[in-house]
Parts: sequence; structure tokens; C-alpha cells
Amino acid sequence: MADKQGLNGAYYGPKIPPTQQYHRHGRGSGCGCCCLVTLLLKLIITVLTLIGLFILIVWLIFRPINKVKFHVTDVALTEFNYTNNNMLSYNLTFNVNIRNPNKKIGIYYNRVEAKAFYEDQRFGYRSLTPFYQGHKNTTVLNVVFTGTQPVTLQGEDLTQFNSEKTSGIYSIALELSLRVKFKLGKVKTAVFKPKVECDDLKIPLNGPYVAGSSKCKIKF
Repeated sequence: MADKQGLNGAYYGPKIPPTQQYHRHGRGSGCGCCCLVTLLLKLIITVLTLIGLFILIVWLIFRPINKVKFHVTDVALTEFNYTNNNMLSYNLTFNVNIRNPNKKIGIYYNRVEAKAFYEDQRFGYRSLTPFYQGHKNTTVLNVVFTGTQPVTLQGEDLTQFNSEKTSGIYSIALELSLRVKFKLGKVKTAVFKPKVECDDLKIPLNGPYVAGSSKCKIKF
């Protein structure tokens, strides 16, 4: 017989080849789709956390009791002359108080552009120096507009100008275009681009300014 077997039942025939293990391609370590789903879940949780933090910071800043406030406190108008060739000569200075009442939030003013308007026409422009405003801080901006600018006043606008020239009190608007970031601890928000509108300021020529309606509105 080809196969030999001992008295004790042991087998002395050819060696039995080892069992071969086959690896299916594309399975890897068994991660695949599971790893991708886990990664996506982590990414979604991270994004939702950042959005929640962002909303919290904005709420802390702009809730009514802690809202950043802008006020025009002083104005000096020494020249405001409109000629027949549609040129407006002006010399105008504003002081604007910015109050940050928040205890833990600072504000980076990365861009501050000041614009002056008369009858919805812009006649003055200034780019101011960027700055950082700390916690519970009041910053005063000094804005000076001076020069000559072409402005077209016709019909009711011209009538309004002549009436205000007679009274010596002009209705002028100030607008601040901002690029700001808010800082809470070491966290900084994305850039906001609000506009601050100080409308219908009654400014006397060569006279004291009464800051009666000097509160400004913030629009995002």
C-alpha cells in the first residue's frame, strides 16, 4: 500500500500541504467606507461646533444690553458753499464715539472708511487708520473732510440747499464702512462688513453743534 500507518494509528504518508489563505483585493484592513463615514461625521461635528461658537460670539456682542454703540459727539462746519458751476466747497470735522461695553470681547477694525453725504450725494471721503478696541473701551474717531467736490443739485435738492443756507443749518449724513473681526479669548471670528449710518445730522455753519439726534444705526 502507498499509505503506511503505524500500530498506533499515526500517519506516515506524504505531508499535508498547509491551508492557503486568500486576501481579497480592495478590502485592506477592513476600514474603507467605515473610515470615510467616521471622517465625515468628525468634519460635520467640527463645522457645527465652529458655527455654534460663531453664533454665540455674535449673540454676546449684539444682544441689546451689550451692543456696540456709535455716537456723533462733536461737529464743526466752517465752510459749505455751492457754486453755479456745480462745485461744493466744504470744511467739516466729526468726532465719533465708539463704545464697546463687552467685558470679554475685543474688536479689530481692519478697515474704516468715512463718507459724507448731502442730499444723498457723496461729497467727502476719508480712509482712517485701522485699530483694535479692547474690552469696555470707548474710542473716539476724528474725521476731517475738506476740499471741493462736483455735486449736482437741481429742483427740490437745490431749493433745500438754499433754504438751509438761509437758516445756516445743513442736513448732512455720515456713513462709516467697516471691516471688523471680534475676539473672544484667543478665538477670532470671520470678517464682518457692517455700515454705520448717522443720518440727518443738523449741523450749523460756524456755530455750536447740539448732539440731539446723534445716535447712529449699525447695518450688516
